[in-house]
Amino acid sequence: MNGYLFLENGMKFEGQLTTSSALEQFEGEVVFYTGMTGYQEVLTDPSYKDQIVVFTYPLIGNYGINKDDFESKKPHVAGVIVLECKNTTFHYEAKYSLKEYLEKWDIPLLSHVDTRSVVKQIRNHGTMKGYIGNVNTETIQTDSIEKFPVSEVSTKQQVSYGRGTKHIVLFDFGCKKSIIESLVERDCTVTVVPYQTTYEEVCELQPDGIVLSNGPGDPKQLKEYIPMIKKTISHFPTLAICLGHQLVALAFGADTKKLRFGHRGANQPVYDAKKGKVFITSQNHSYVVDESSLKETSLKARFKNVNDHSIEGIVHQSLPIVSVQFHPEAHPGPIDSSWIFDDFIDSLSNVRREKQYA
Repeated sequence: MNGYLFLENGMKFEGQLTTSSALEQFEGEVVFYTGMTGYQEVLTDPSYKDQIVVFTYPLIGNYGINKDDFESKKPHVAGVIVLECKNTTFHYEAKYSLKEYLEKWDIPLLSHVDTRSVVKQIRNHGTMKGYIGNVNTETIQTDSIEKFPVSEVSTKQQVSYGRGTKHIVLFDFGCKKSIIESLVERDCTVTVVPYQTTYEEVCELQPDGIVLSNGPGDPKQLKEYIPMIKKTISHFPTLAICLGHQLVALAFGADTKKLRFGHRGANQPVYDAKKGKVFITSQNHSYVVDESSLKETSLKARFKNVNDHSIEGIVHQSLPIVSVQFHPEAHPGPIDSSWIFDDFIDSLSNVRREKQYA
C-alpha cells in the first residue's frame, strides 16, 4: 500500500508501506545511517530506540537477517526508510528477509523513497521528528511528551557473562551485545547492572573496573544519577563508550550539546592525539562533548573527529578514566579501534600492581 514519511518541517515523502499494524502512524526522530552493511546490528542497537532510520545505501536487505548478528533481543527502531528493499535472500546464514523480520516485530518499512532527498532535508535543517503513516495528510502529529528511553532499554536486574579473571561491572544504559562479548573475549567476567545502580551496590560486587555503556537519548536526562556515576568512576578504572562517554564529561563538570544531524555510520575518521594516528570508526550518536567546557575541568581531549573536529574521546588527568564517543567493538563497522579494550584491560593490571605495592 502507499505510505508516507512526514517531517516536522512540513516535507512529505511517498513510498510503499509494509506493516501489519492497524495504527495509522509511527512516530520517531528521523536520522540517517551511512553504512553499506550492518542493517541488522543497527535495527537491534538500543541506541536507536524510538528513531526512524533512513538508510543511505540504495539497496538494503540483500543478505537477510541471521541468528548471530543481533545486538539485543529485539529491534528498537521506530521505523525503517529505504530506497529499495530486497525481499528474497540467498546468503547461507539468512533465516529471515528484512521484510519478514520487521513484520514480525510490527515495525513499518517504507521503501521506494527518495532517500537522498530525505537526507538532504536532515543535513540542511537538522535532525527532526517525523512519522510514517498510511494516510495522506497535511497535518503533522508529533508527541510533545519527552521520553526517557534509557529506562526502557536498560536491564532490570544484574546479569553475569563469562568466567574470566578480571571482573567488570558494566552500567547498562542500552548496551550492545558486542561490548559484552569484547570484554568476555579478553578474559573478563562481566556483571551487567541497571543504569541506576548505586556506588554502594557496585562496591559489594568488588569489580576490577567499570564500563559505562552506550545508550539512547540526551545524556542530561540522567542528571539525577550524575553524582552517583562520578563517585563510582572516581574509585575504579573506567572505560566509557558513546552515551557513557558523555556522562563522564557531565560528571566532571563539562557540558554536552546536540549535533545538527549526528554521526551514524561505519566510516568516521578519528584522530588520536596520543598516538598521532587516524583510524576509521563505527558511530551512532546525536550528542557530543562541548570542547570549550573542558577548560575548567580535570578532563582533556584525546580523540577528535577528522571531519568536523568534534570531541571523540577524553581522558582524566589523574584518574584511570578513558571515554570514547565511537564504538571500539564495531558491529557494524571496522575493528580499527578494538585496541581500546586492550588498553583498558592493561590499565586494570596496572592499578592492581599499584595497590599491591602501595
